[in-house]
Amino acid sequence: MDISIIPHPQGVTEVTVSGRLNMVTAARVREAIQAAVGDNRPRVAVNLAKVVFLDSSGLGALIAGMKTAREAGGDVRLVAPTEQVELVLELTNMSGVLRSFDSVESAYRDA
Repeated sequence: MDISIIPHPQGVTEVTVSGRLNMVTAARVREAIQAAVGDNRPRVAVNLAKVVFLDSSGLGALIAGMKTAREAGGDVRLVAPTEQVELVLELTNMSGVLRSFDSVESAYRDA
């Protein structure tokens, strides 16, 4: 799994994840989100366009990141989730909590 962190204007940080977001890699994603929030950038867009698999540990990392960001006055928003990721979000009823957008720009356009 690869993770990249890209700062955007208006305090938005894009965390791009590729590969499998599972028990083995979830901690790295959680740490990347926490690092962005710790840098006073609590508005995080997690780009999942290249994630081929998401399990409950990966979902837990996203939820933990969302809680951390919200406690700091921000949020975590998902960008371009793959079909497999969307299926997991729907099956767990998390699609309303972890909102998805087509792009980083649209995720925080009105925020």
